[in-house]
Amino acid sequence: MIYGTRGLRRHRAQGFGLETRRPHTDGVVAGWGTVHGRTVFVYAHDFRIFGGALGEAHAAKIHKVMDLAISAGAPLVSLNDGAGARIQEGVTALAGYGGIFVRNTKASGVIPQISVMLGPCAGGAAYSPALTDFVFMVRDTSQMFITGPDVVAAVTGQSVTAEELGGAAIHATKSGVSHFDYEDEQTALDDVRFLLAMLPQNNRERSPRVPSGDSPHRTSERLAELVPDSGSVPYDIRAVLSEIVDNGEFMEIHEHWAANIVVALGRMDGHVVGFVANQPQVLAGALNIDASEKAARFVQMCDAFNIPLVTLVDVPGFLPGVDQEHSGIIRRGAKLLYVYCNATVPRVSVVLRKAYGGAYIVMDSRSVGADVALAWPSNEIAVMGAEGAANVVFRKQIAAAKDSTAERQRLVDQYHADLMHPYYSAERGLVDDVIEPGETRPLVIRALNMLRTKHTDLPARKHGNPPQ
Repeated sequence: MIYGTRGLRRHRAQGFGLETRRPHTDGVVAGWGTVHGRTVFVYAHDFRIFGGALGEAHAAKIHKVMDLAISAGAPLVSLNDGAGARIQEGVTALAGYGGIFVRNTKASGVIPQISVMLGPCAGGAAYSPALTDFVFMVRDTSQMFITGPDVVAAVTGQSVTAEELGGAAIHATKSGVSHFDYEDEQTALDDVRFLLAMLPQNNRERSPRVPSGDSPHRTSERLAELVPDSGSVPYDIRAVLSEIVDNGEFMEIHEHWAANIVVALGRMDGHVVGFVANQPQVLAGALNIDASEKAARFVQMCDAFNIPLVTLVDVPGFLPGVDQEHSGIIRRGAKLLYVYCNATVPRVSVVLRKAYGGAYIVMDSRSVGADVALAWPSNEIAVMGAEGAANVVFRKQIAAAKDSTAERQRLVDQYHADLMHPYYSAERGLVDDVIEPGETRPLVIRALNMLRTKHTDLPARKHGNPPQ
């Protein structure tokens, strides 16, 4: 049951026949209820009334429930199915959206905000979901775009359908606007409830602990089999996650966008943990623009809501290419570096295989603040792979050799033995321990339990100025 306004609110606009059409609710239902026994605030557009378009009274109801959510310190869920601003009310409707955006921003990092798209969302209305923490979309039902197909056709001459322009599949795979996409509304709403169970009520609390029945001391010999010794052989990092988390269950976010990195929420010993992991199955797990932005937003969300972070590292570096450089990999890749450096939640990193160059630093290395840094015996942490390093360091020596191929291989082996053996980083204090793969779960849980009371104060400032 939803508590709140009883739907008696009506608009007071004049002109264009509005004075004779004053339905109750004014096209939005707003109030609060409970999910898994915890308070959640919600508002839902009613497409039957003015197409769900927003006017002054409509906006005032949303403002009220948003203010209550912030004051009460409880999550806010919006069910979006509206046609944008109510044209007949002119600039008053636009001002209503401004009030929503301000409240979205004030609530950011204070309470969880979830947007569920159950129909079209056009124009400025699309910016409110973009300001929230999570966006859910339903295929063939929900669309989001700033300018619709008719405007696109008139301005550019391109013919495109609403689904092709801003459907769930587009935003889940290309734009990254949607975090989750589903075949039907019921499945989407079920996962909204599941996500709410993983999140705290606000930034002053922690996510609820749920005993799982999965022993925190459980080891997994299968981990050594899942990850090939050779750094060039791909595998699915999600299989590794399944072995580490409670009961093999986790909720992957942005599954279909920037698939070369996996971000997910799962539990370890009943506590919610955020996971960031390179995916060797896609682009060899290299970081690129989309992967950096995807992981950065996730790390920032976890830090805002007191969710500890576990980073599983198997990264060959940043993806090289003219397109990446010209599209701003420097500033956009720096977003991930910024949020890790700024994060104050407990942080544990585990190097599974390779960790090369700047990507090693960015993936929550000890040098940027990881509280506990672990590595498997198969780890290779270096500026670059042995092949590339030997070609640079010993270029003249290789060129002068009678048998350059044999000399190159000898120097590659030498570089690997001297600078890339499993204990090199541990000997220098950049890795706290080299562990057996099967011990990963219990040792990470022990580290997180030790860090449960971690407290870090950042320098006094109004706010940071992150890379854009």
